[in-house]
Amino acid sequence: MFKWANWLKSGNNFEKEVASPSGRNKLKFVLKNGAIFYEVRRDEKPLIGLSKLGFELCGEAPLGENLKLVRARYKKHAEAIELPWGEDRFIPNNYNEAIFYLAESTLDRRIFTLKFRVFDSAIAFRYEIPPQPKFQRLSVADELTEFNVDLNSTAWKIPAYEPDRYEYNYEKSSIFDFEKPVHTPLTMKTPIGYYLSIHEAALYNYGSMTIELKNHKLKSNITPLSDGTKAHLNLPFETPWRLVMIADSAIELTTNRAMFALNDPPRGDFSWVETLKFIGIWWAMYVGEWTWAPGEKHGATTEHAKAYIDAAVRLGISGLLIEGWNDGWEGDWLENGINNNFTKSTPDFNLAEVASYARSNHVELVGHHETVGFVDNYEKQLESAYNYYAANGIHYIKTGYAGSMMVINGRKEYHHSQLGVNHYQKTLELAARKKICLDIHEPIKGTGIERTFPNLLSREGARGQEYEGGAISPSHACYLPYTRLLSGGMDYTNGILDITNSVKRLSTTLTRQLAYFVTIYSGMAMAADRPFIYEERFKDVFEFIKNVPTNFERTIPLAGEIGEYYVVARLSRDQKTWFIAGVTNELARRVHLDLNFLSNTAYSATIYTDSPDAHFRDNPYGHEINQRRVNPQDSIDIYMAPGGGFAIELRQL
Repeated sequence: MFKWANWLKSGNNFEKEVASPSGRNKLKFVLKNGAIFYEVRRDEKPLIGLSKLGFELCGEAPLGENLKLVRARYKKHAEAIELPWGEDRFIPNNYNEAIFYLAESTLDRRIFTLKFRVFDSAIAFRYEIPPQPKFQRLSVADELTEFNVDLNSTAWKIPAYEPDRYEYNYEKSSIFDFEKPVHTPLTMKTPIGYYLSIHEAALYNYGSMTIELKNHKLKSNITPLSDGTKAHLNLPFETPWRLVMIADSAIELTTNRAMFALNDPPRGDFSWVETLKFIGIWWAMYVGEWTWAPGEKHGATTEHAKAYIDAAVRLGISGLLIEGWNDGWEGDWLENGINNNFTKSTPDFNLAEVASYARSNHVELVGHHETVGFVDNYEKQLESAYNYYAANGIHYIKTGYAGSMMVINGRKEYHHSQLGVNHYQKTLELAARKKICLDIHEPIKGTGIERTFPNLLSREGARGQEYEGGAISPSHACYLPYTRLLSGGMDYTNGILDITNSVKRLSTTLTRQLAYFVTIYSGMAMAADRPFIYEERFKDVFEFIKNVPTNFERTIPLAGEIGEYYVVARLSRDQKTWFIAGVTNELARRVHLDLNFLSNTAYSATIYTDSPDAHFRDNPYGHEINQRRVNPQDSIDIYMAPGGGFAIELRQL
């Protein structure tokens, strides 16, 4: 039950501390001389020093000064949330909450609320602003939220406001060396050994929060609109949750699910949503065998699509992505994206015929909409384009926004601005009405809204394997679990086994490609190579790709350090099979796996490992496949070659 405090005669000074259920994390709200602040401790040690809150508004006085506390209420909450798909079926939602109602003591007497939630694994807060007689709409010039962490902390970051959006290699640096804003999740290690990641949850109708170093403190930097403002809002409005994930170790951080807990339950019936594994008419274009554009080497033909459907059946894969099927890919498609037509096929592709053939073979088609960021062109066609797919029984779409900026209302806007956020949401809600699932490339970052809209099965939002061929190193996939993947699943386009292709040589070993299906979760997981590679060259290892699920019951992180290595175990939803995998950076590594997390029965283990002479440069195909019987008392020692990895399937006997 809520506890309602009496009207508080605190003047413009007040302090209240709220502890997490275990008492380890403590957040203090501070009202000091009419201004608002917070600070955080863990185990009585400082994590976040006194940090300012509030807003600068356009054409009005700042919101966050000359305040008095009107009322406060507190509550405890504990439940287990069941998710329809993901890395865990159940996640905890246990916190202590404090809500502070604030009013200005000046003439305008504007009011708003600060809501804090303190978890054992995180702290979170948001601003809630109701409509009021003299205050019904606002334009945000700046959000003043600070995160006053120790500047000697080590951070792993990617830059914000750059042409390739989130698609950059992670860099390690001290916070005091920050020169430009960076994206979230922003993961760091404090000098006293705690791990933090600053992020946000439930991002709607507002610019994405980036982080800048200003006046010797980390501060929110909301992605601006083209007019220079941060957001235009009608009241009432709730900001996204400002979230700080907290852990004692890097590996513990990787299963922090507070972001999902801060989002609302599903809005409507999503029982029709199913995760998917798929192959695609895609990688053949990257290696130069086919083209997106029509011509002699066009990939998306009716003939090729039917052949891929046949291959999907033989391989036991339930989905097929087809890129380059629609009118508009001619010439420089990055420049000509405004011409894309999402309801007109190229002359050599018959969508109705291909869709009918796919249905008769029980293969789901994954449609494709590459907008190149020309949102105005896309939104004009949005309803008809989604109806076109729905009429042909297509329940999955991969969307793309490959331009460096979006064109919205004739102006160039950042993908992660308020207008960009609203566009992505518009497509998601329309897709839900049409019973279509989305895999969004060049997306807005994940903030957990797939709990509310489970038809959002995956996003890109970082460098994936299309950057192979020199633009990513083996360490990249060892950063992702501790950074990008804290914001949800990622379509990394796994399973490319033609490693030494002269056009796109990969910096991985063969078994590392298997590991990605476990270490990088995605509700829509692509086995990205061409079918003949799986059928003719690597039948032995393809068994793992075929068997690994896209939906898990439970995830247990086993070992790892940021940028060095990552090892994780995941249990299938039927609770009969465990999948364990790991990846390492450019250094060889041995890991010892205790199997004491298994249920008390025997398992048949199929173990895919790098051979002793494997190396991502010199011998990427070197691998071994071994089988043995194991039980919870056993352990397995694994060797990972430079740039390598491993994968294990443990099937209950």
